[in-house]
Amino acid sequence: MAEPMIVGVTGADGLLGTHVQAYLRGVEGLQVRAAGRRTFEEGGLTSFVQDCGAIIHLAGMNRGEEAVVAATNVGLTRQLIEALDATGSRPHVLFSSSTHIERDTPYGASKREVASLLAAWAGRSGGTFTNVILPGVFGEGGKPFYNSVVSTFCHQLARGETPTPHNDGPIEQIHAQEVARRLEAMIDTGVTGDVRVEGQRLTVYGLLETLQEMTGLYSQHIIPDLRDDFRRDLFNTYRSYLYPQHYPVRLTLHTDPRGSLFEAVKSPNGGQSFMSSTHPGITRGNHFHTRKVERFLVTGGEAEIKLRHVTGTQVLSFRVSGEAPSYIDIPTLHTHSITNVGSGTLMTLFWTHELFDPARPDTVAELVEPA
Repeated sequence: MAEPMIVGVTGADGLLGTHVQAYLRGVEGLQVRAAGRRTFEEGGLTSFVQDCGAIIHLAGMNRGEEAVVAATNVGLTRQLIEALDATGSRPHVLFSSSTHIERDTPYGASKREVASLLAAWAGRSGGTFTNVILPGVFGEGGKPFYNSVVSTFCHQLARGETPTPHNDGPIEQIHAQEVARRLEAMIDTGVTGDVRVEGQRLTVYGLLETLQEMTGLYSQHIIPDLRDDFRRDLFNTYRSYLYPQHYPVRLTLHTDPRGSLFEAVKSPNGGQSFMSSTHPGITRGNHFHTRKVERFLVTGGEAEIKLRHVTGTQVLSFRVSGEAPSYIDIPTLHTHSITNVGSGTLMTLFWTHELFDPARPDTVAELVEPA
């Protein structure tokens, strides 16, 4: 059996780095190696680059004093090149550039200089280089007022605030998971040179209107229409700002002489529902998703639901009961499990927004609590 290719990811602690790590964990034949800020600060780049078949270079700054941002971006890349030269490593380097290269700003100039440095390294070393030119990137885990207008709007709406954009200018946005998929495809095919990645073109007001529509529906326990991938990505980003404080969500239990009834899932989207029975002490799950919207709803018995971000260590636990039906919509990039902690059979309703596709299952095995 062939050894897996090691793919190094710099800037692994950032928004895109987090998503790239999570996505690559589910790709057979690849092994992810992460380099965060401390790797650069503590001289760990030499060991990081060794044996890498590819390096996705995401480390850098995009906000702050212009001169500092530019110097940081160029400086980090020079450190990476020094480590590559010191070890004689010749991986396929993919650099996360930006459409800002077309602008006459210190940030745009730094992106152009970084691309030039890496192209020169590839030319003299025998390595390969891809300059990946990205539009605005958004996704779960983005910092409001820093990463993107999407992050800012989602953060404000989740807090019950009303965003007040200053203009209705055109924007181009792409979800971090889509970027991760494109990067993996570039590694697989060996494409080099300048690659312009197209995103979704819309306006600031159009974006806000879509997010407000989703917020209004979700407040009524209605999953919005997610048949369009971009809408799904926006919704996943919005609900990431609701976690964990929003869950579990109590449902209204309608009771009369015939018994009780509650509305489990409401959506124009369709999707797929299934029920499970679980014996006492048994755990289901221990996997994560990168795109699926998935609901856990205990209808009978007692359960503990545990979640952990795949790049983190903190485990959050929620106790739920069929006596008070409440749902948790599982956030993406969080490995999760459900355990029967009662003495009887646990009955659980599961719902996902898409029909299960064995060719694209979007289910990556990972223990919530590693041994």
